[in-house]
Amino acid sequence: MKLYFSLTSPFARKVRLTLLELKIDNVTPVVINPWTDTELRNLNPLSQVPTLLLDDDTVLYDSAVICEYLNELAGGDIVPRGGAERWNTLRQQALADGLAEATVRCFLQLKRPAQERQQDVVDRQQQAIDAALHAFEDEPLPLPAALPGTEDVPLIGELALASALGYLDLRMPQKEWRNGHPALAEWFEVFSRRPSMRETEPPRT
Repeated sequence: MKLYFSLTSPFARKVRLTLLELKIDNVTPVVINPWTDTELRNLNPLSQVPTLLLDDDTVLYDSAVICEYLNELAGGDIVPRGGAERWNTLRQQALADGLAEATVRCFLQLKRPAQERQQDVVDRQQQAIDAALHAFEDEPLPLPAALPGTEDVPLIGELALASALGYLDLRMPQKEWRNGHPALAEWFEVFSRRPSMRETEPPRT
């Protein structure tokens, strides 16, 4: 299998965390630029990362789909098979992915010259970021499962949230999101100690 990804994508990081946490080691990493790579366009009509090429040439894309596939492949439990725990972690993943997507959109707007910026888009994405942060702040997250050296494997909602917060730090450090979100900040500080988080930390460039 081959995983096409960029080093800064929060969605690709979620998949890479999944690979590490599930101890799947038969995936070849292929770092690409999704804006310019023609090979990726041939595999994925959306030309987005992550994209997973299976050994039988089947192509999977969208990080949630890829993580679900990897979990089933490994017989893992990052996505519970049923019950309230399954729907809760899938909901958390959706909210965390939305946080990451809002950060991407806001960052791309803020990169533009001020006269070309769509302020209404910036405002809407900022509102989404703030609302997601507040929602996670009010939701208890399992700190013990995040401790390094434990046998506990995080759920997909936790992996998605850690990826989204890491991306927020990378692209919008001026946000200083930890102010006003002490519980979430503590959770992320502990979760970031996991070896998988250290191994997938994006470059600060």
